[in-house]
Amino acid sequence: MPKPVARVPQRRNARSNRARILATARQELGRNPDITLEELARASGVVRRTLFGHFPGRAALLEALAEEATESLRDAMAAGVRPAERAELALAYFTLSLWPVGDRYRMLLALARRDLGEERVAEILRPAREEIAAILERGQRDGVFHTHLPPDALSAGLEAVTVALLEAVNKGTLEDDGTRSTTASLIAAGVPDKQARAVVDEAVSLMAAQTAAED
Repeated sequence: MPKPVARVPQRRNARSNRARILATARQELGRNPDITLEELARASGVVRRTLFGHFPGRAALLEALAEEATESLRDAMAAGVRPAERAELALAYFTLSLWPVGDRYRMLLALARRDLGEERVAEILRPAREEIAAILERGQRDGVFHTHLPPDALSAGLEAVTVALLEAVNKGTLEDDGTRSTTASLIAAGVPDKQARAVVDEAVSLMAAQTAAED
């Protein structure tokens, strides 16, 4: 009798290939939104047939990335929202929490106009943008952040700064674990340099304590 086919290793390989394709797509599309699926397959180390087996076309791949980004941002937000804290600490904590998913954020912005559409990207990013705007508005009321820009406009400016720094990290011209970008955001929002650094250090300590408590 013929031996049964080992299905589990095949499924494991399929999951591994899919994850590798998505990870490569996040990086490469962030650099070059015009990259072809054939180029993505080569960069992922798989043949074209394997990529198309998981994603029949560019639209399917991009929607998978959008869903992945939505989930990642949702998880990061759940970990990063601290409404009871001082506004400057809340902004630092939230920004640091989002930094690990920055590649997804950057990739979505790169694809906004051509592929996914501004509305789809805005839908994904809206919760994070609204949370930051709310923190900024609270900080403006408390006199922590400057008030010469409304919260939404200030939030958009801080987002642009963060994306630019993510690009610099991606290109290798900047090394950052998120603390430098977060400090820059606090300073841009109106927090003095020395105080901004102290707030970021406090946020890092809080995150470390939270992680230790969860472990």
